[in-house]
Amino acid sequence: MAEPAAPGNLVVRPARRTDLPAIMEIYNEAIRTTTATFDTEPKTLDERRHWFESHDEQHPILVAEWDGQVIGWASLSKWSDRKAYDSTAETSFYVAEPFRGRGAGRELKRCIIQEARRLRYHTLIARVAEGSDASLHLNQQSGFRLVGTLKEVGRKFGRLLDVHMLQLMLDDEQ
Repeated sequence: MAEPAAPGNLVVRPARRTDLPAIMEIYNEAIRTTTATFDTEPKTLDERRHWFESHDEQHPILVAEWDGQVIGWASLSKWSDRKAYDSTAETSFYVAEPFRGRGAGRELKRCIIQEARRLRYHTLIARVAEGSDASLHLNQQSGFRLVGTLKEVGRKFGRLLDVHMLQLMLDDEQ
């Protein structure tokens, strides 16, 4: 993947196994402090390793580095195990708290969409939980459209939360 234009010293690149501790820490921070994920218990390195290995060339993981430090990640994941959904992927992205609002999330989202186009996906899905306003805004700025809201489908921090379903239709012509 060509190095994308990015703010400051930000570089987005394919994830490596050696990035797993940083990926785990960023995700665990989100588990503990945000509604961005409905996981409620921190993940172990072995669990993150299994997650990493469940991704393949068709389902990449990217990381954002700021001055050589992994500060965020994004991925394309299977939307369903059913074969008919093979041209659909779910997008996820997480940025470490001190680096939010500096363009890393926007660049990760841009790059993962670029990867989806390269891989010839037809549509991308994003699930955004109630309370994740920055994620909702960034997805919408990236072209995702709200296609529905699932009411009170998850409980986190003692509250039942809605999940907004967003979709980006990718151009058929590459």
